[in-house]
Amino acid sequence: MDHNHEHKQKENENHKHNKSHDHHSDNHQSHNHSSHDHTEHHKMMIQDFRTRFWISLVVTIPVLVMSPMIQNVFGYQFSFSFEKYILFALSTFIFFYGGWPFLTGLVDELKKKQPGMMTLIAVAITVAWGYSSATTFGVKGSTFFWELATLIDIMLLGHWIEMKSVVNASGSLKKLVELMPTEARIIKDGDTKEVKIDELKQDDLVLVKPGEKIPVDGIITDGESSVNESMVTGESKPVTKSKDEKVIGGTINGNSSLKVKVEQVGEKAYLNKVVEMVREAQNKKSKTQHLADRIAFWLTIIALTIGFGTLTTWLILGKPFVFALERMASVMVITCPHALGLAVPLVVAISTSISAQNGLLIRNRTAFENSRKITTFLFDKTGTLTKGNFGVTRFGSLNKEFEDKDILRLAGTLESNSEHPLASGIMDKVKDENIELGKVKDFNAIKGKGVEGKVDDKKMMVVSPGYLEEKKINIPDDLKKDNKETVVYLLVNKKLAGYISMADEIREESYEAIKTLKSNKLKVYMMTGDNEKVAKSVSNELELDGYFAGILPDQKMDKIKEFKKKGEFVAMTGDGINDAPALAEADVGIAVGSGTDVAAETADIILVNSNPKDISGLIIFGKETYKKMIQNFIWATAYNVVAIPLAAGVLFSAGILINPALGAVLMSISTVVVAINAQLLRGKMNINH
Repeated sequence: MDHNHEHKQKENENHKHNKSHDHHSDNHQSHNHSSHDHTEHHKMMIQDFRTRFWISLVVTIPVLVMSPMIQNVFGYQFSFSFEKYILFALSTFIFFYGGWPFLTGLVDELKKKQPGMMTLIAVAITVAWGYSSATTFGVKGSTFFWELATLIDIMLLGHWIEMKSVVNASGSLKKLVELMPTEARIIKDGDTKEVKIDELKQDDLVLVKPGEKIPVDGIITDGESSVNESMVTGESKPVTKSKDEKVIGGTINGNSSLKVKVEQVGEKAYLNKVVEMVREAQNKKSKTQHLADRIAFWLTIIALTIGFGTLTTWLILGKPFVFALERMASVMVITCPHALGLAVPLVVAISTSISAQNGLLIRNRTAFENSRKITTFLFDKTGTLTKGNFGVTRFGSLNKEFEDKDILRLAGTLESNSEHPLASGIMDKVKDENIELGKVKDFNAIKGKGVEGKVDDKKMMVVSPGYLEEKKINIPDDLKKDNKETVVYLLVNKKLAGYISMADEIREESYEAIKTLKSNKLKVYMMTGDNEKVAKSVSNELELDGYFAGILPDQKMDKIKEFKKKGEFVAMTGDGINDAPALAEADVGIAVGSGTDVAAETADIILVNSNPKDISGLIIFGKETYKKMIQNFIWATAYNVVAIPLAAGVLFSAGILINPALGAVLMSISTVVVAINAQLLRGKMNINH
């Protein structure tokens, strides 16, 4: 009764400690201490931007009322002595108080020698304030005070939205944190008492009553119960857990009490690792985000060049210095596209939060964005494309004395004493069918062949096909042919009575996942430690492009290297420990079922629901996210292409000039468009469970 499932288990054990620690694990370590502070820091910044926005907005109202241009537009007169000095004082307050985050941001960016968004904003508001201050105290020209004030208001509002959306994306974190219980019942010297979770130590014993959350990651020492793990694995059916089996903190105990020995608490607990991973994903600045800063850097260069170019050109053309200065200031104010500051962060925030709601934890944003480039998909078999457990696919009688269900009852009675993986598959089926078992006498395991014993005073054996061949007992033809199932036979008093056919079943979702990937022109292969026969049948059944059978973890990694050498962009999907080296090597590593170790170490993306269908959703959603970023870049910069030359006065001879007021309106429209466009991403999530 030796079969492939054991090979997989051995493979898991052998390689449990032989994991590849790639660059992600270093990142993970460095984020551990700072990420909590990071979220707190974000919340403080939201508070700061919000306060600055509202105060600046209130002070902007009198600035608008006193502004000559606004008076002209709305046709009213409002003037008094010292008016321009009060306007100067209010605007200066807005410049220093509202503009402070941008001015300090400019200093930070210049220190790092990476001028970006803050530099661009700071330059624009400084020019507007400097020029307007000069006109207040004697230089001829009109002031930009109302434009300066509204510009700062828009910037503050934009940054507030951005910060808020980033923290809203952390809502999934809060939900995960809420899953963790805060107290546990510790068992000491026969007594139980309630303690805080952080007081627990490794090897402590805790009692979990029916219906309670399991407080820690640990091993059951006593009791058997069904455990609802859906919040961690997405598996809707409660899982039966008994002695020596692992449980995960935050999952819900079902129908009976359990005693659990503490293995992991605090930061090391599985759910906390997941929390860290989500945080880390949100703190990571993707390459495309850097692109936003690069665009801002070039816009700053362009703004300064065109700004000073405009000033010089108009002076050479003999225009008064005041006119040239106003054109220059207009260019500088208009060049600052706040929409660009929102273009990527909004998309990032929304895609991260939608993904988390749909069971995709994105650890590495760059990998997520790169998912659009994938050309080849490699899947592990057991536990990824298949369910990873041997289940009874069919059973039946081969002897008129017995009915089909008798075969299951008798085999189940015999196997109830066996520790073999196939036995547990039979026992699961017996439970499903609600079959009452009898009693076994003289139970004995025949090494490599099966088990025997007495049931109903008859000699029973459950044996492998090899035993029947050895004893020259004929196997029916239709059972010989099937190569993807493991068949065991029941002998009653040495006569063939019936059969039970078992297989590691293909997940229903796998069919659809493969179909979607192939319709997206991706090549799909399978890698497995299982034998050639089983691998071939699964590959044919799912219509894969190919498969590699009987390979070990390090060979999986080599296969990925081979594909990459051929210029393929490779994604690897695996369910855990033995796939770790391959997950690290792949361009995009996706962990299914969140095998605790590998989830915390090597995968870029984790499919919480262990559902291969989510992978096809991931690819489509990755493409949509990238599209939205590019669209937003175009929106954010398009109006500059038109507005800058007009502000510089290219069409001055035709009487067309953009003043900073119109510039500010155009800019705010651009910002709104970008924000709405990012929200449209919510309709694009193609993952359905």
